[in-house]
Amino acid sequence: MHKSLLTLIIISTLFASCKKEPDSFEIGKHHVGLLNDSTQVKDLKTIFGNDSIVNFIGDTEFTRHINDIEIYEKGGKKLLVLTPRQSSDSTSFIKNVRVLDPRYKTDKNISTLSTFKDISDNYKISQIDNLINMVLVTVKDLNATFTIDKKELPASIRFDTHLKIEAIHIPDNAKIKYFFLNWNKL
Repeated sequence: MHKSLLTLIIISTLFASCKKEPDSFEIGKHHVGLLNDSTQVKDLKTIFGNDSIVNFIGDTEFTRHINDIEIYEKGGKKLLVLTPRQSSDSTSFIKNVRVLDPRYKTDKNISTLSTFKDISDNYKISQIDNLINMVLVTVKDLNATFTIDKKELPASIRFDTHLKIEAIHIPDNAKIKYFFLNWNKL
């Protein structure tokens, strides 16, 4: 009886110690590293305890509603830009995360070093938006929007902001500049 109880305790301990630690650079539909769609601004100091957190709070009429939070490694490399739902509210949830560092990757290995072909081969593209200097490629399955600089497009379509850009217009080797994860939590 004592041996079976001891064996059960040892097996339970082994299973508990084999629990997978969260990857601080993995991206999913509801998380970026240790951030998730329920993260509040007040939690950032705990999550990024080894990194630098810089709050930008605008004080002019033109910047008053900008409340981005930049996350830097201690060495100075910018990792992420976070936008909370409410300005100057520590209980506000994170509305979107701009991914800048290439170590952040999806389960299909998509990062800022990826190309349009990598995105289209691994995800269903939901929407493509034509802006002045960039093209936004939205993937609803990931809650992500990928930004491609228009310099990556053929010159014949680069300057027409009224053109409806389709996936066939974007070269396979067009590089991602950065991408956002959008969390619509109320």
